[in-house]
Amino acid sequence: MAHLLLLLLLAVSASTSAAEDAFIGVNIGMDLSDPPSPTQVVALLKAQNIRHIRLFDADKAMLLALANTGIRVTVSVPNDQILGIGQSNATAANWVTRNILAHVPATNITAIAVGSEVLTTLPNAGPILVSAMKFIQSALVASNLDSQIIVSTPHSSSIIIDSFPPSQAFFNRSWDPVMVPLLKFLQSTGSYLMLNVYPYYDYMQSNGVIPLDYALFRPLPPNKEAVDSNTLLHYTNVFDAIVDAAYFSMSYLNFTNIPVVVTESGWPSKGDSSEPDATLDNANTYNSNLIRHVLNTTGTPKHPGIAVSTYIYELYNEDSRQGSVSEKNWGLFDTDGVPVYTLHLTGSGTVLSNDTTNQTYCVARDAADPKMLQAALDWACGPGKVDCSPLLQGQPCYQPDNVIAHATYAFDTYYHNMAKADGTCNFNGVATITTTDPSHGSCRFPGSSGRNSTFVNGTALAPSSNSTVSGCHSQRFYDGDAFFRSAVFGVLLLSAVFL
Repeated sequence: MAHLLLLLLLAVSASTSAAEDAFIGVNIGMDLSDPPSPTQVVALLKAQNIRHIRLFDADKAMLLALANTGIRVTVSVPNDQILGIGQSNATAANWVTRNILAHVPATNITAIAVGSEVLTTLPNAGPILVSAMKFIQSALVASNLDSQIIVSTPHSSSIIIDSFPPSQAFFNRSWDPVMVPLLKFLQSTGSYLMLNVYPYYDYMQSNGVIPLDYALFRPLPPNKEAVDSNTLLHYTNVFDAIVDAAYFSMSYLNFTNIPVVVTESGWPSKGDSSEPDATLDNANTYNSNLIRHVLNTTGTPKHPGIAVSTYIYELYNEDSRQGSVSEKNWGLFDTDGVPVYTLHLTGSGTVLSNDTTNQTYCVARDAADPKMLQAALDWACGPGKVDCSPLLQGQPCYQPDNVIAHATYAFDTYYHNMAKADGTCNFNGVATITTTDPSHGSCRFPGSSGRNSTFVNGTALAPSSNSTVSGCHSQRFYDGDAFFRSAVFGVLLLSAVFL
């Protein structure tokens, strides 16, 4: 089994007036039982107009495949090499010679990420992290590449203590001996703070304190927004609150001019029984809303109008990744390039060409009464004249054998038979319209844009949007008690302001 730690970041311009355009990114892990070749990966990047990528290492085959494409590449020093590089300038220079000089200028390398979440995953390397960054920077200076290639290191957002209200946030004080010189380095070299932000995990860790809509960027009425009592800034989503917490944490250490780039963020499309909110709809909602949020240059409440460039986790699902079901299901695509779900990306330009904003489906509501669903299913397969034979045992859409799945197939077929006319996706209130393709396995729904369609009695049955090709992303560690205290504080603050 090939195991390649790879993180690809897509980027598109969001502002022509900024010194450096904001971009949206996609992470790609390659912990796959049957990974695509570097050439195939690059072909997908081109097809999806992905112009920025980041590798979790400096894989030679990938760098060669990326030559002469113009794609901007961030390479990484793996965590297991930091100790050696941080203790020897010569080792750092050799690393740059092998992994940078051997490939530029044909391959457009623009950044080096030294490790990933080192302070939380490899704390014994923390004391020499800045030395490793400085040695890499010195090697770039010696090669006259320091103006073309920046150096930074991604952090888990869990290094921020008491992230709400953001104005009271600060970095874990035990890491001040590292963070202060690290921020000085970023400031002096014109680099940026790399931060991994996962509202999904913040939501899961909050034990119901954080509303799902607040985590998913869904619109909130003013009286439901979180308010920082010190600044009176209103927060409509978890993402902005965490990013501003990072800005305030830097300000606490007297650094006010270092930008934040979010190097990982996303939402899993499938989970086990303990992760009921890891769904296709929620993954689609989060990533679609995040992309719009970044590309609309909304910025954060602390820095309005200054978009936070962000990398979505991830491009591929990873079937060989260890851990829970959700760990394998962060991807936008299967390894053959078929979308896991269809992003709704009006206004994003040509980024992610699986964008089909007019493609809609009719699905059963998760919270609908089972008896009402069964009655609606019976009507659709009877008077509604839907061909429900694909739902019979042994047929492509029999599994999962439950009323929600079967009703969804029948509702969507009726909806498309009626040319998606107004009022044809209601079924007495137990159905709703979505842009997420509900196809799964060999069962293709009418209207699906997926490939490898199967046809039953002339009806196109949608491909699996639940296919699992697992992903390999950074480990995330959270102080559950500290986070819970911050979340509860936010709810108490809401009560004080609005109740």
